[in-house]
Amino acid sequence: MKVGIDRIGFYTSKWYVDMAKLAKARNEEPGKYLIGIGQSKQSVIPNSQDAVTMAANAADQIIDDRNRDQIDLVLFGTESGVDNSKSAAIYLQHLLQLRSNIQSVELKQACYAMTAGIQLAKDHVLAHPESKVLVIGSDIARYGLHSAGEPTQGGGAMAMIISANPKILTIEEPSAHYTADIMDFWRPLYATQAVVDGKYSSQEYIDFFDRTLTEYQAKTQTKLSDLQAIVFHLPYTKMGLKALKSVLSKTDDRHATQLLREFEYSRIFSREVGNLYTGSLYLSLLSLLVNSENLKSGQKIGLFSYGSGAEGEFYVTTLQPGFETAIGGDKVKHLLEDREELSITEYEAMFNSQMSLSADDFTTHTQIDSAKFYLAGQKGQQRQYQRRKV
Repeated sequence: MKVGIDRIGFYTSKWYVDMAKLAKARNEEPGKYLIGIGQSKQSVIPNSQDAVTMAANAADQIIDDRNRDQIDLVLFGTESGVDNSKSAAIYLQHLLQLRSNIQSVELKQACYAMTAGIQLAKDHVLAHPESKVLVIGSDIARYGLHSAGEPTQGGGAMAMIISANPKILTIEEPSAHYTADIMDFWRPLYATQAVVDGKYSSQEYIDFFDRTLTEYQAKTQTKLSDLQAIVFHLPYTKMGLKALKSVLSKTDDRHATQLLREFEYSRIFSREVGNLYTGSLYLSLLSLLVNSENLKSGQKIGLFSYGSGAEGEFYVTTLQPGFETAIGGDKVKHLLEDREELSITEYEAMFNSQMSLSADDFTTHTQIDSAKFYLAGQKGQQRQYQRRKV
């Protein structure tokens, strides 16, 4: 039985900051951000959106009356959780009006958690062929204004339906993992912004890629030339390019050129959005599927997932007949094209307006946010989630 990605949705806020202008405001050459980091724009998340509402806005695009009652498991990957006990998946289940007799769980392992959710979902469907699983990756990447990590911020959500006989991609067996206890990136419970050792993390990312790819090839006898493309977790798009270049000597010049070409398609959306943490790999995948002019059913795409701390996985998917009509590429393009640019002052004000970690009541700026699902604020230490009537 084939199991894989049947539907895919994406959401980010309608505001962004231009990276060239941000570079000038930080007394940096624009090329440092545009080329050195590989980012053109960065999504800015208002205080009326959080991991839960962005997940709902992404999932709403792929859930309808035909599949709603078939969903019996929700797996929500995030490192921007809104509660240390209650799962973000429970809030999401309610907002989406899913059945009450289903399982809903939040997963955490830095940027790797959505991949863990996809693999768990695949195994669930193999055991229950009529099931459909909603898998989410939703995060807000925050490092702080004027920090070294500021140009690698961003935010948004990816949502997928994993099912039997999928319309987009099948997930192949097996996969390859590598896990090590390292301190390249973490966010203590008392902090709203992450701590990161950037150079060390970049080195580990490439090492984990090499280890997992090598193990996968040993397990499956797969050649690099068997892959039409490799997509990467992209905390910033130059990171994936560095990893890809590290293995191009293992294939011939023609195929190396092909992998580089497909990589450029895979980072188009990430250049416009920034870091999604758990969803970044799958925004890269979506960008490849929407933008590449070379993909055909039956071709294989390798995926490298990395979550700091750290865990990595390499696995392979196969494109299905008619995948082009199932990916909803026009919706993504329209979402990104219709966004509004913020001035540096407006961006900084929106960044600083986020609800603090406190018991105080709070009201968000809902009047500026037209998204279907939004956070109205906090009252009596309870988040107030709302569904807009449209």
